Amino acid sequence: MKLETFIDHTYLKADGTQEIITRLCQEAKAYQFKAVCVNPTWVSLAANLLQDSGVEVATVVGFPLGATTTVAKTAEASQAVSDGATEIDMVINLGYLLDGDYDSVKKDIIAVVNAANQVPVKVIIETALLNDGQKRKACQLAQEAGAAFVKTSTGFSTAGASVEDIILMRSVVGKYMGVKASGGVRNAQQAKAMIAAGASRIGTSSGIKIVTEQHESE
Repeated sequence: MKLETFIDHTYLKADGTQEIITRLCQEAKAYQFKAVCVNPTWVSLAANLLQDSGVEVATVVGFPLGATTTVAKTAEASQAVSDGATEIDMVINLGYLLDGDYDSVKKDIIAVVNAANQVPVKVIIETALLNDGQKRKACQLAQEAGAAFVKTSTGFSTAGASVEDIILMRSVVGKYMGVKASGGVRNAQQAKAMIAAGASRIGTSSGIKIVTEQHESE
């Protein structure tokens, strides 16, 4: 198993600069990570730097709270695709979910999926703020809405990914949908545990450390 093929090499902090994002993209090419994940303002830069590299360009929508309007989310998604994003990671409206307003949650996701225009959408459900029943419902709604992935976390809430959550999410979406573990995956052992539990992608800022540990152990 080549861990680099699972990794979204990520920088989503507010202090990202052109230099930092350029280095992130150079690292992604050098290590052949699956994707970079950057804030929307850096999509054009990343797309230019990674052209013909085989590395995907992911960005975030409604991030990190998910509480922006559907109109704003669709505008973000449309602009991101226009700028060269090849994957969209959106945050669901957690307030709607917690209120039991499942129709609004689903409509929000559908709108982003449509705005992304065939570009795969990953739906961040922020597992740390949900009970198991709510996690299952969020995954079900994402699947029904046509999303390509469900994703555990933004990395900006109270906790990140857990093996237990990956098992639960995979049990809901089956084998035809992606599951992304994001938040707190910082070493090769953790990455391997997430993949064994059913993760098909790992979102992390520790990608170099993870693959270096794997290569050293071989």
